[in-house]
Amino acid sequence: MPYGLPYGFFYCADNAGFLFINAFFSGMLLGNELEPGVNTMTVQDHPHDLVRPTTFIEDMKGLLGDSPDIVYRSARLGGIDSWFIYVEGLADPRPLLEAIHYDPILAEGCILDAEGVYARLKQPTLTSGYLSEGQELRQIVHLLLSGFTIIFIEGLNRTLCIETGDLNKRSVQEPTSEAVVRGPREGFTESLSDNLALVRRRIKNPSLRIDAFTLGTATRTDTAIMYLEDKVDHEVLAELRRRLQKMKLEKVLESNYIEEMIQDHQYSPFPTVCNSERPDTIAANLLEGRIAIFVDGTPFVLIVPALFMQFFQSAEDYNQRGDFGSLVRLLRYFCFAISLLTPSFYIAITTFHQEMIPANLLMSLIGQREGVPFPAFVEALVMEVTFEILREAGIRLPKSIGQSVSIVGTIVIGQAAVEAGFVSAAMVIVVALTAIANFALPAFNMAISIRLLRFGMMAIAATFGLYGMIIALIMLALHLCQLESLGVPYMTSLAPFRLRFQKDTLVRLTQPMVKRLQQKGGGEQ
Repeated sequence: MPYGLPYGFFYCADNAGFLFINAFFSGMLLGNELEPGVNTMTVQDHPHDLVRPTTFIEDMKGLLGDSPDIVYRSARLGGIDSWFIYVEGLADPRPLLEAIHYDPILAEGCILDAEGVYARLKQPTLTSGYLSEGQELRQIVHLLLSGFTIIFIEGLNRTLCIETGDLNKRSVQEPTSEAVVRGPREGFTESLSDNLALVRRRIKNPSLRIDAFTLGTATRTDTAIMYLEDKVDHEVLAELRRRLQKMKLEKVLESNYIEEMIQDHQYSPFPTVCNSERPDTIAANLLEGRIAIFVDGTPFVLIVPALFMQFFQSAEDYNQRGDFGSLVRLLRYFCFAISLLTPSFYIAITTFHQEMIPANLLMSLIGQREGVPFPAFVEALVMEVTFEILREAGIRLPKSIGQSVSIVGTIVIGQAAVEAGFVSAAMVIVVALTAIANFALPAFNMAISIRLLRFGMMAIAATFGLYGMIIALIMLALHLCQLESLGVPYMTSLAPFRLRFQKDTLVRLTQPMVKRLQQKGGGEQ
């Protein structure tokens, strides 16, 4: 099936049924680790991989060190010495301890053997989260550092691991990088379980699948891939799993660590993996047959396979009328051309092709450049670099003053540069128009790619003029046509061009038009 963006978004506000998704996901981690390696080399090198009843506490302290945030709390349950181990700040064992305190058998001095205490603790009335039995040290350490409370009973060669996560996390807020005028205001957070639930709310489909993994030999980062079993391309899914299995990373701190490892073309300036922090966008892509990659600790979710046209489409296209969404989308393509070609086109015509400029405009440009000591290429290069510096400075400055400083700095520096004769007024207009057009693109990673290519196009225009620009554009088109995203051609539906797949590429057809076309074509999309 083609990988165009969807014709509509499905939104639902009911979150019932997902209160225990965190515990469910933690349980999935136990049997789906991509890397057989464990948390640290210390655990791997430990001579005993299984629980030793006589020296378990010493083994744990030896593995984890004398860290003040790891709590070892002793208790006597049913006449048997027991230990509660948890990481302060990651786990909150108070509900569990209160349940044990009020248990009439464990707390009132009844004498039990170790197996009796263990069986009593496993009863559902004493646990409020996911419960697992741990016998391997590496498994126990991983669960401990994931927010579980470990219960060790003297004399047993296994432990109880109970999910008691209490990680402080950011609440669901409106995404800042993908703001819309009309549409849902929810954005992903840094919590993996919350992110999975946000998508589950929108797709109540039994064919929705979640595969959980652990990536990074040092960080042990929880990761999940989500897809619809009846819509996904299973060859693409198998290829993604193969690439994830080949990853040998020490740390996975953000989704970009995975993106760089699974992309097809490492040195291409164009992104071949899409990302989003909007649940409705992820849900729509899943319904299109794509795969979403969630990484714990980041609100940005990866989408594969990604196509070139996908980076010019926004969630708001489907929340507005079809004609308005199509107009805005065409405007983005026009902004793409402006952002990529305007500085180089100005350099080419002012340096080599002055005959293409109308006489009145040419005389005005000559008058402006009369006192400028630099050629057009150096002039454009200085202005572009200066604007990039102002852009980065505006991002790093505090929010309270960042916007005002960047705006004032741009106006003051531009005006002063023109008055001092360093640059012409026309060049300031060209650079400003280029920057504004670049901001109109909805995908930040595609905007960065255009910023990189712009400098190359400027150098080619300064050397070979419009002929060099035409050759560069042809080479750029050939490069785009040979790109792939997980084996799927990057320019799908455009190269080769297929008319029946154009319902959501250059323009977005309205829902009634799409329905009529589907009925005429026998439901083919």
